[in-house]
Amino acid sequence: MANNSLRALLREHLALWGLRPFTSDSDYFAWQRRQLSSEDLKRLALHIERRREGDRLDEIAFYDLAADPRIFPVLYSQRYEYYEEIGRRTVACLGEAESILDFGCGLGILTTFYARQFPEKTFVGLDRSCASIAVARHKASELRLDNIRFECVDVEVDALSGVYDLVITTHVLMQAEHDPGLPSRSWQTFERRHDPSQQSAFEQRTGLGIRLDRVCEVLRPDGRMIVSEKTRQLARRVPFQRALSRRGFGLVEPADLIHYRSVEEMVDDGPFYLVQRGLRASSAWDEMPERDEGLAFAQNVALTMSGPDGPLYENHWPSAQVVWERLRDRAVVQETTRQEPDGRQVHVERGTAGELSYLYCANTFDQRQVVIDKRARSAMIDAYYQEIVRELP
Repeated sequence: MANNSLRALLREHLALWGLRPFTSDSDYFAWQRRQLSSEDLKRLALHIERRREGDRLDEIAFYDLAADPRIFPVLYSQRYEYYEEIGRRTVACLGEAESILDFGCGLGILTTFYARQFPEKTFVGLDRSCASIAVARHKASELRLDNIRFECVDVEVDALSGVYDLVITTHVLMQAEHDPGLPSRSWQTFERRHDPSQQSAFEQRTGLGIRLDRVCEVLRPDGRMIVSEKTRQLARRVPFQRALSRRGFGLVEPADLIHYRSVEEMVDDGPFYLVQRGLRASSAWDEMPERDEGLAFAQNVALTMSGPDGPLYENHWPSAQVVWERLRDRAVVQETTRQEPDGRQVHVERGTAGELSYLYCANTFDQRQVVIDKRARSAMIDAYYQEIVRELP
């Protein structure tokens, strides 16, 4: 199906759910105020905070509230382009699967879209929010879809039933959005140890282990999964991929990052994975940082540049490590390495590289920063160093 045709079908479908596209924050929030009362907004804010700080019951309570027919069109219109992007990619991967499970389907916004496009396939949507499932069932009946059913199941309590050719999981396998993931071996590398106990602890505290095991119980031995989780950060992406790999999943094709706009804000999500059990991966799991926007640095050119108001060169991306490693005649003047309360190791150093001064910062959760200037202006580098060291615990 051509992208333009598919996009038109998706937009028509999202309109049936009451979702609207916005490109302006002011327009979106003006519409939000017309649709929701101040009391509605207070309740939402309270449940969002409880969900962030609470347990699974707080999360269920949030999604039960979000299923309110007055609330969900407003709430989910913020993610309009997300539905477009995920829907477009998923349709292209449904292939020859006949029985499809949408695990963590929410309201069934996209589940019902897939069922409409593929009436010959059978779809099951599962979610642990009973209010969400009630909305999904109502919409499926309204759309007269006889190839889909919805069930309320909490996999942390109950096992799943059935056998499926394909499982779709979108932002459901890992609910702990603020878990930093696994640290690298040291601040000098992005590589992670293959430590089974560390991996198991990550899977347990994020809920990934039990959810993935439940899915595996109902997926055919050669079944596929379409997976998109909040694993953009390398520290989360690596243990997530290892969780898939240790359960026998291989990549069908290279994973691809998802980019979409939430009203005016650009969001980098994903990656989007198509994996299959028992497959010898045609594409190896990538455990290195993605290509970033850091500019290349030429040491000989920098010496001939006139100084701007700021430093000659600054890089806050993982590629800063390469720049730091390639500085010629690098000599450390002052450095400190500390362990932070959250377990990350932080290294800060200032030094010289020929006629240049530099500041370099790195930690075991993949953050890198290098600042370079001429030695005649090293006071700026010294000030940066002292400021960062003072902020360390």
